[in-house]
Amino acid sequence: MALKISLKPGEKIVVNGAVIVNGDRRSTLILQNKVSLLREKDILLAEDVDTPVKHIYFPIMLMYMDEKGFNKYHEQYVLRMTEFLSVIEDPIVKALCVAISKDVMDSEFYRALLKCKKMFEYESERLNYVPEGLSDNPEGQ
Repeated sequence: MALKISLKPGEKIVVNGAVIVNGDRRSTLILQNKVSLLREKDILLAEDVDTPVKHIYFPIMLMYMDEKGFNKYHEQYVLRMTEFLSVIEDPIVKALCVAISKDVMDSEFYRALLKCKKMFEYESERLNYVPEGLSDNPEGQ
């Protein structure tokens, strides 16, 4: 089954490791066979890996885009997922981690990435959480 993808002017995609940049007009590509494809919005750069969930997302993304480095990226993924699971108590997030791991085991990396992105919001809420009374805001006193 073909995949039809519309690109905005200047939008980047990665197809099987090749970076493709759209020209100055909207365009449509039709991919006739199975490829590893990521849109610019789904690509995480190494310098942006600064949270626990991003440390899980990044090696999954690399496994998806670079088959040759699979073993190295898989080791990183297992380490980071194990660390994350050891501190997470939320049963919904734990179930999501199990689902991500199943997708990784089944080589369904794109599905794993989509599920991993769902954890970004959870993580953001936790990282921005300041317990009541500990705020530096003098108005809260």
